Amino acid sequence: MAIEQQQQQRRQEQRSCPERKGQKRKLEEEFDEEREISFTSPEARKGLASEVSGQVQILNSTFTWKEADRAAAKRATHVLAEVAKNEEVVNVIVDGGAVPALVRHLQAPPPLRDGDCGQKPFEHEVEKGSAFALGLLAVKPEHQQLIVDAGALSHLVALLKRHRDGSNSRAVNSVIRRAADAITNLAHENSSIKTRVRIEGGIPPLVGLLEVTDTKVQRAAAGALRTLAFKNDENKNQIVECNALPTLILMLRSEDAAIHYEAVGVIGNLVHSSPNIKKEVLLAGALQPVIGLLGSCCTESQREAALLLGQFAATDSDCKVHIVQRGAVRPLIDMLQSPDVQLREMSAFALGRLAQDAHNQAGIAYNGGLMPLLKLLDSKNGSLQHNAAFALYGLADNEDNVSDFIKVGGVQKLQDGEFIVQATKDCVAKTLKRLEEKIQGRVLNHLLYLMRVADKIVQRRIALALAHLCLPDDQRTIFIDNNGLELLLGLLGSTSLRQQLDGSVALYKLANKATALSPMDAAPPSPTPQVYLGEQYVNNLTLSDVTFLVEGRRFYAHRIALLASSDAFRAMFDGGYREKDARDIEIPNIKWEVFELMMRFIYTGSVDVTLDIAQDLLRAADQYLLEGLKRLCEYAIAQDISLDNVSNMYELSEAFHAISLRHTCILFILEQFDKLSASPGFSHLIQRIIPEIRDYFSRALTKPNLHSTRL
Repeated sequence: MAIEQQQQQRRQEQRSCPERKGQKRKLEEEFDEEREISFTSPEARKGLASEVSGQVQILNSTFTWKEADRAAAKRATHVLAEVAKNEEVVNVIVDGGAVPALVRHLQAPPPLRDGDCGQKPFEHEVEKGSAFALGLLAVKPEHQQLIVDAGALSHLVALLKRHRDGSNSRAVNSVIRRAADAITNLAHENSSIKTRVRIEGGIPPLVGLLEVTDTKVQRAAAGALRTLAFKNDENKNQIVECNALPTLILMLRSEDAAIHYEAVGVIGNLVHSSPNIKKEVLLAGALQPVIGLLGSCCTESQREAALLLGQFAATDSDCKVHIVQRGAVRPLIDMLQSPDVQLREMSAFALGRLAQDAHNQAGIAYNGGLMPLLKLLDSKNGSLQHNAAFALYGLADNEDNVSDFIKVGGVQKLQDGEFIVQATKDCVAKTLKRLEEKIQGRVLNHLLYLMRVADKIVQRRIALALAHLCLPDDQRTIFIDNNGLELLLGLLGSTSLRQQLDGSVALYKLANKATALSPMDAAPPSPTPQVYLGEQYVNNLTLSDVTFLVEGRRFYAHRIALLASSDAFRAMFDGGYREKDARDIEIPNIKWEVFELMMRFIYTGSVDVTLDIAQDLLRAADQYLLEGLKRLCEYAIAQDISLDNVSNMYELSEAFHAISLRHTCILFILEQFDKLSASPGFSHLIQRIIPEIRDYFSRALTKPNLHSTRL
């Protein structure tokens, strides 16, 4: 998927970031010059430029085989290297002209004029010091090209070949190692210099150095090859053509952590975005030793191995299965709980790739991978969070994992998580959708069984998840027949605010789904199907046979219209009340405009209800049993429900039996539960509405197409 590809690209880019720092530390730790110079004080820093200038002059004037010159050149290169350890003053060294002087001393000086000089003093030492100093200067990217343009690469490559002379002395190995380290720093994140190294012939000798007995040289050569292979296809191909793979795979089995760390790094960069090389690496037998590195005591090797397994897993389904069969899942899951963030990130990446196979999905969950991956969703590291989300997306594809997902609270984790990047949010949404599609058949039956027999906490998790994920057609089975509604109401009535909030969110979701089974009007109701006298007879003396006195004013009406409108008027005119034969009937406690609107509804079946008069009109409609008018009033009032007045609105709905308004208040309370929870008296209000919620769902889920109530 696109998310996965982007993530892999990001992982490869990030994995190169520590490369330079690691190389710089290695150079500093292995520098064996005893002299130390500090330029931390203001006085010492003032003399830095002069010191650099003096050392450069020494280098420029001592390019001979004379013992005194060689000794002076050795000291000068080491002084410059010591100073170069401080990155803050590297620019001063470069500005002082050190680069061309150091590059010149990468090669041996010409023989003395008076013939053979015999034993060459300080052989290899000056070249080693120059390579070391240039490697430190190359730590800053802006100096890399300057050093290369000064001709350093050809000399460094020549130094790599000194082992061919048959000498395996410490001095030879040391200068070779310094040369390889310098190439590593020069080529770091610089594609043009990586290419120049290949053109200068640097790759074949580096591959050859992998087989020398000196482990430090092996490490240095592998480090250089690792850098040269990163995002450079031509370099990758030449490394493979030079037959590096067999040796690199042997290095994976080394007991020296530094050796197998560099080897797995080289292989990782070789296979990145190179399917053909990936196949060659697998055919050469790399899979099992890479899996073996998951158990290494070296955290860096574990990280690289996990990343490489993720790359292998993208090859084909068979490779995914082989990785699992060879024992990778358990150590990868253990690594999810490592204190090392990058190790957790890489193991989640590998498991995400493996989880794209159906059999692996069940195996990862069975071996305990689900909970550690869910916990990683809480990480503040965006890449780690995304890798975990992608792995969970894969696990959710297997029906055998769905119940476990829900049992451990995975749905709530996915819903409530704070995800850093949009790609992760999209991945989580797809995971929830994938789970929703599987809530049916044997999966649903298993969940219903657990909802009956499991511990209460598991029952509640299942009810919460099903409220969000189940199909509308299954709601009655889940929430009425199998007690799911009572589990949600139990959460709502809990003393724990967290449980109350979970219950309210689930009930709100369930209410929205219930409307699919039992549609409720979202707009004012239309006139009920009956015959109306019409607008022209409202307060019209024509054929009027009854008069109402309202606030001292007369309202002319027609008994036939009133008898047809409600039971209240039928009782008034057909029962034993004094109004039965009265010509004038006084109406107390109702304003004229309210009464006039009520009568207009009786004559026409509809009326515009404004908010300023809606509550008074509701009271009148309730008194005279005009259900249609009540619905219009409830709808108008409901448009004004807010955090500040919802409690009063609920009281109003109870006072006048306004079921529609009451259910609208309940829905608002469930939707805004978090904001309302701190309001005075809110806990008491919640306890009052629980029976109403139970009543609503009982009717809504058992009587499809129920139009008489609206939530």
